[in-house]
Amino acid sequence: IWLELCRRSGINEILINVHAHSDAVRSYLTSVQNGVTVRVFDEPTLLGSAGTIAANRSWVSEEPYFWIVYADGLTNLDLRAMLNFHLTRQTAATLGVYEVPDPTRCGIVTLNEHGVVTAFVEKPDAPASNLAFAGVMIATPRLLEVLPEGAPADLGFDVLGRLVGDLSAYRTAGYLLDIGTISNYTQAQETWP
Repeated sequence: IWLELCRRSGINEILINVHAHSDAVRSYLTSVQNGVTVRVFDEPTLLGSAGTIAANRSWVSEEPYFWIVYADGLTNLDLRAMLNFHLTRQTAATLGVYEVPDPTRCGIVTLNEHGVVTAFVEKPDAPASNLAFAGVMIATPRLLEVLPEGAPADLGFDVLGRLVGDLSAYRTAGYLLDIGTISNYTQAQETWP
């Protein structure tokens, strides 16, 4: 689904990091030809979401912007609309955000009246809102400047809070479901359009 969404959105090269079930992922990728070039990055030791970006910094450092997506986010998000929004903002990154029923399970944002992120807290005990990071973002090389040294490192816990004030929030429209739990995966089987 993500490969097709990328192709339809004009994204022609992606990097997928693999750890568990890497053989299954590689097997699938060899059977699919949809016009998107895929690089596979093996992580025998988990680096974390920010650690993966740091390890592949040279792949994106010369780009004016690049996408970061969490594969367990099932969505039909209009990536072109999100990109157009990002290009008008000129922030270090634009986070896709959406309202969630249980904000203690997510990275939660607080926004000002201009849609700039004024706070980001990963899995807060006392959430300030129910507006969560959707696992889809557009970043610029400015994000690379705040990546921590060493791994594992996580975008939510270790990076996004460092960019508060230089992050925009794009409210997603359409279908979005974190399928990282069995119950949500089952729900996706019943509700995916």
